[in-house]
Amino acid sequence: MNIQNIFEEAGATALVNRIKQLNPDTQALWGRMTVSQMLAHCSKPFETIYDPTYAEKYPRPNAFVRPILRLFIKPIVVGPKPYKKNMRTAPEFIVDDERDFEKEQSRLINFIEKTNETGAAAFEGKDSHSFGPLTTKEWNMLFYKHTDHHLAQFGV
Repeated sequence: MNIQNIFEEAGATALVNRIKQLNPDTQALWGRMTVSQMLAHCSKPFETIYDPTYAEKYPRPNAFVRPILRLFIKPIVVGPKPYKKNMRTAPEFIVDDERDFEKEQSRLINFIEKTNETGAAAFEGKDSHSFGPLTTKEWNMLFYKHTDHHLAQFGV
């Protein structure tokens, strides 16, 4: 697995170019999502940062759940191992309604470009909705690895 850096131009451009290879008829190699749902799903981690209403829609995990997330889920999400096919996702990241392909494609590209332009320094120690403060490396793993996984799911 080649994890590039979303905070570097080459890494962001690599993701954007792969997203542009998709079309409304692109079929998944595994899983149940349509390509439009996948694009919306890939935008979810970015929404936790850029959507000011995210915390209202999805309250932070409670004091009982937070340590479990940090100990068991965080290493999977931000660690170096690739995600497994058909791995379960957080309920707030599930997209099961139909979405507009062009809108979701553009939205994900905009999130990637905005993250790249914002830069790594802005993410060092930034609080994650579910995991608490993350390093820039962990944010990159979350953003890049997740998007890469789903682009591979659709063959790009």
